Amino acid sequence: MLTALIDYESGNLHSALKAFEKISSENSLGSVTVTNDPEIVSNADRLVLPGDGAFPACKVALEKSEVFEALKHAVLAKGRPFLGICVGMQLMAKKGFEFEPTNGLNWINGQVERIQLDDPSLKIPHMGWNEIAIDHYHAILKDIKNGDHFYFVHSYQMRVFSHEERLAHVDYGGDITAIVAKDNMVGLQFHPEKSSQSGMKLIKNFLEWAP
Repeated sequence: MLTALIDYESGNLHSALKAFEKISSENSLGSVTVTNDPEIVSNADRLVLPGDGAFPACKVALEKSEVFEALKHAVLAKGRPFLGICVGMQLMAKKGFEFEPTNGLNWINGQVERIQLDDPSLKIPHMGWNEIAIDHYHAILKDIKNGDHFYFVHSYQMRVFSHEERLAHVDYGGDITAIVAKDNMVGLQFHPEKSSQSGMKLIKNFLEWAP
């Protein structure tokens, strides 16, 4: 089994690669590679799209990358398990509104908006550890429970319009989406590779998931 981390020059791949390699090695879950090769992406068994920075810049970088069409075909036509992380998750939405309206991949029925806080003592970005509340059970949440902590760094959130596509949320001056899923696709607003044992469990769950 090959897991491909998509390199489109918009993600911090080093820490994610190390985390996926560690879990893969410890559990005999195949190999992991970072790639911008369309052929490798097309033939990979699992695909991971990280993302750091602004939604519009990440979307432009992804569209310009050589792997864009291969990624879409692998996920939508071949049904390969897909994981979006941080902005990689936000790109799954219909549209983003960071700086300017920008179309997303339209894989999740939602849009990305600036976080609106109802507590003036809190600051944006939402940065640091926060505990999740589970909305719907999913195989990606095996051995994960309400109150488990994950590490977030973001100023924009995905507002999900189809309730069944949101798996979990956190409270930070209001309700913020933490995990989304549809068919063979999952998105995490937080960084699992920076989320200690809870994050490692999620990575393992993704690598074992058979949608």
